[in-house]
Amino acid sequence: MKLEAPVLSGLSGIAHGFFGRRGGVSEDIYASLNIGLGSRDDPASIRENRGRIAKSLGVDPRLLLTPYQIHSDSAVIVTDPWPDYPSARADGIVTSKPGLAVAVSTADCSPILFADPKARVVGAAHAGWKGAIGGILEATVARMLEIGANEADIVAVIGPTISQPSYEVGPEFLERFVAEDAANERFFRPSRRDRHLMFDLPGYIGARLARLGLAAVDDTAVCTYLNEDDYFSYRRATHRGEKDYGRQISAILLTD
Repeated sequence: MKLEAPVLSGLSGIAHGFFGRRGGVSEDIYASLNIGLGSRDDPASIRENRGRIAKSLGVDPRLLLTPYQIHSDSAVIVTDPWPDYPSARADGIVTSKPGLAVAVSTADCSPILFADPKARVVGAAHAGWKGAIGGILEATVARMLEIGANEADIVAVIGPTISQPSYEVGPEFLERFVAEDAANERFFRPSRRDRHLMFDLPGYIGARLARLGLAAVDDTAVCTYLNEDDYFSYRRATHRGEKDYGRQISAILLTD
């Protein structure tokens, strides 16, 4: 299953996809399109799943590049395929080289795909709350600018992410976000549990992106937690006491 954003689909020479959990070969809790190299799924199944995604994007599996994600503000520029996985510890990846599919994996955190169709630069970022408040969005855009992109020409799309009704956090979250900016209080609402809150991660990410002066910021508005048949969710797996969880992938590339 591949979800496409109209704002990106309309760009010439750029292919992308927010892939869900359907269409693969993995079984049990990983069913079926698990691409998580860090999961305990059968490695052969993961390779097959990643191969199917690469084929959907029109690239060799070796050209589907995902970093080793560490919830950081680190973003890297890639110009050639990585010989092994992982080759970069980062949460953002950008390129101006056609044929390289830059991608991130998620299971509730937000995948953000970026494209500057004029400068021919694309990027992908993985943003959980820690990466988002730490600056991964800004770092990814900065790497794009280094290789010729212009903020005013960049389109960004927030992919399937855990939504506010499903994302309960403790009071320390509010304290940390308000310490950064008092206006961040608007991304929290009370939970049914005492002193707990519901956090709007995609809303917060969207607000940070809006401050960067980009050409457009869009949101697929799809919740990974609530859409069990279509997406993996770390939090849903945790609530059920499952031993592990699958990951989905979001990718973008220049096709010519």
